Amino acid sequence: MSTDETKTAILTAAEQLYAERSFGEVSLRDIVAAAGVNLAAVNYHFGSKDELLAELFLSRATALNRERFAALKEAEAAGGGRADVEAIVRALAGPPIRWCLGADRQRSAAARFMTRAAVETVPPIRKIVERDITHLRRFAEALQRALPERSDVDIYWGLHFALAMIRQTTTDSERLRKLSGDLCDLDDVDDIIERIVQLASVGLTGKTAPLRKERAKAAAAKG
Repeated sequence: MSTDETKTAILTAAEQLYAERSFGEVSLRDIVAAAGVNLAAVNYHFGSKDELLAELFLSRATALNRERFAALKEAEAAGGGRADVEAIVRALAGPPIRWCLGADRQRSAAARFMTRAAVETVPPIRKIVERDITHLRRFAEALQRALPERSDVDIYWGLHFALAMIRQTTTDSERLRKLSGDLCDLDDVDDIIERIVQLASVGLTGKTAPLRKERAKAAAAKG
């Protein structure tokens, strides 16, 4: 394999193993065996297991945030440079929810890896999460433009609570399924996103609003 192919094989093998087992259970020997390379290749490309895990997480987080930014940019363009609150929260919540939930979520190693990364607070990932807040600043700034009457403190708390809803929904979905006796449909991704959008928007604006599907029904009834 070429150098690039070797690195990709290592990352792919690591992601698949981490999707199936906890970070502590997966050894470097497991990874090199699955990738079909030797230990020296891992040391050459990454230096250590922690650095390999950090690079894998960063690559997935970057791809996820790229989707978020694209949705935010589209929302801002539609609003003439100032997106509405619901559109901002939808851009924030949509990509991670679509990655991790839905009928086909178990087929994706990337989704299972990112879900595990949110649950297992290992040092390499925690350092990145605590340090890398640039993408969140963009959403905070968008909310500040959308809600000039709200204080910065309210904006930051609102954003924090929105992120908490996203994280809890992706990491603890099975408990909700059991608690609700399957009343809460975790395969209806659009509905999940809209519920987060509604609740987060209420917290940010202080105003209540019906779910988008309910608004659509009301509009159809009038039409």
